[in-house]
Amino acid sequence: MPLTLDQLNAAPLQEAVALLDGLYEHSPWIAEQALQQRPFASLAQLKHACAQVLAAAPREAQLGLIRAHPELAGKAMVDKSLTAESTNEQTKAGLTQCTPAEFEKIQQLNAAYNDKFGFPFILAVRGPRGTGLNKAEIIATFERRLHGHPDFEREECLRNIHRIAEIRLQDKFRAVPEVGNRVWDWHEALAQHSEPPFAEQGQLTVTYLSDAHRACAQRIAKNMHDCGFDSVHIDAVGNVVGRYESSSGLRNEYAGQKPKTLLTGSHYDTVRNGGKYDGRLGIFVPLAVVQQLHAAEQRLPFALEVVAFSEEEGQRYPATFLGSGALVGDFKAEWLDQVDAQGISLRAAMQHAGLCVDDIAKLRRNPDDYLGFVEVHIEQGPVLNELNLPLGVVTSINASVRYQCEVVGMASHAGTTPMDRRRDAAVAVAELMLFMEQRARTDGDSVATVGQLHVPAGSVNVVPGRCLFSLDLRAPSNAQRDALERDVLEKLAAVCQQRGLHHTVKESMRASAAPSSPDWQARWEAAVASTGLPVHRMPSGAGHDAMKLHELMPQAMLFVRGQNSGISHNPLESTTSDDMELAVQAFNHLVHQLAKDCTA
Repeated sequence: MPLTLDQLNAAPLQEAVALLDGLYEHSPWIAEQALQQRPFASLAQLKHACAQVLAAAPREAQLGLIRAHPELAGKAMVDKSLTAESTNEQTKAGLTQCTPAEFEKIQQLNAAYNDKFGFPFILAVRGPRGTGLNKAEIIATFERRLHGHPDFEREECLRNIHRIAEIRLQDKFRAVPEVGNRVWDWHEALAQHSEPPFAEQGQLTVTYLSDAHRACAQRIAKNMHDCGFDSVHIDAVGNVVGRYESSSGLRNEYAGQKPKTLLTGSHYDTVRNGGKYDGRLGIFVPLAVVQQLHAAEQRLPFALEVVAFSEEEGQRYPATFLGSGALVGDFKAEWLDQVDAQGISLRAAMQHAGLCVDDIAKLRRNPDDYLGFVEVHIEQGPVLNELNLPLGVVTSINASVRYQCEVVGMASHAGTTPMDRRRDAAVAVAELMLFMEQRARTDGDSVATVGQLHVPAGSVNVVPGRCLFSLDLRAPSNAQRDALERDVLEKLAAVCQQRGLHHTVKESMRASAAPSSPDWQARWEAAVASTGLPVHRMPSGAGHDAMKLHELMPQAMLFVRGQNSGISHNPLESTTSDDMELAVQAFNHLVHQLAKDCTA
């Protein structure tokens, strides 16, 4: 019989410890200390309690736990001395059936890793869905992490140990994240669509109105139909719009008023060679909620409108937020004349896709018809991952400004130009970059980045005469961003004057901060608390569709933890089906609590 929380909560301490035997490899002390926090209302609460115990443990205790784990495909596997749990996990990943070449490769990696770090390589080989990574994925991860910093690797091993314990706990409780698995599978299916030449290299790239992009729109539309949406259509900018109508179907009146709509969604385009979850998680989580409502033949006193926004990343054309911007009336006619790298205008691309540009103005939503906008998004950063928290509540989307800049000096011979007579454009930018790093750190939550840096016609033996670079400045408030911007631009001017250089700056983007609506943030906080997790509040350093909808209606966001240190805009971007399940639970709580509020 599967273990239950009631059984675990009621058992005497040592009996409860025995029920969790094997959760952490040869380390029952973690469960014993976590059980002091009983009763647990959810498995998520129990998992977090265990994570807290380990985080508070002395460094040597943490290292002892890591060293208690066997090597992958190592001696313990060969002589069959693995624990039953480790045997099951390594078997599911195919490590018990390595070819001689694979076995030798893994042994070499094991030896190199132990020599460098002094502890074995730990990886949750059952992976983000619990079904097992393949051997190629395991070896690639092994090779990548072999180059990590020792302190980071120790923490990464501990995070993987928590994931291993999470899966083992599921096995004990027979708690399969069925909805999370379905959401995870939807992401995998959508990721089959990628454009050349990235598709041929196994990379994911979906830019606005490419063939892959249009295929994604059709698949999302089919997903919406299958989940039970009442209407699905693709609008004039390529957004996929699904509506699940309110209690009385296509039109319901309560309290003498037409029922309003809760708007949600995110984008389905990607950066080049990007990840599978950025944007798309905010489409599929609400789809799962609608699917559950439809299966239960349940309606809400408000409609749910889910929009898969067609464009957010600005990869094919310079304009960004084409999808969500159209809903707030921010689609500029001059954008239609922009051309991509192949010389195809935005207007021509839209017409080729069968979109009617004359209808774009009609897409603007009337804020009186809406309760607000909520968005689920992968965090795209390391905070939740480092805190071992699956969910976080966004307090504000940072203000940002971007510039394209140029510094011009004098190209000259690297061997014959004395150091005190150089007009080196690249060194000036390097000096600015160091200042930006120091200046942003003084603000705490501010960030400053030079993401593009280019010396045109540069040569190994020439002092750089020109340097082209970008500036990306972000902060939680407009005032804080503006102060950072002022200081950086003043520093650039001062450096150039001191070094006898000329510079130009051209603003390419400016976005105001989008603080979360207090009411909607509180709803997300209550939703997270309902899962048994502590509420963690955090700003968003990345821009999101929610910052566009913020111009028209109240908004708030829920973040979902990313794996691999929360990396995003990268093929390593990942999250687990368990965290997706919790996001669906939180979204469900939000809409059902909102339903109670609407009918109170």
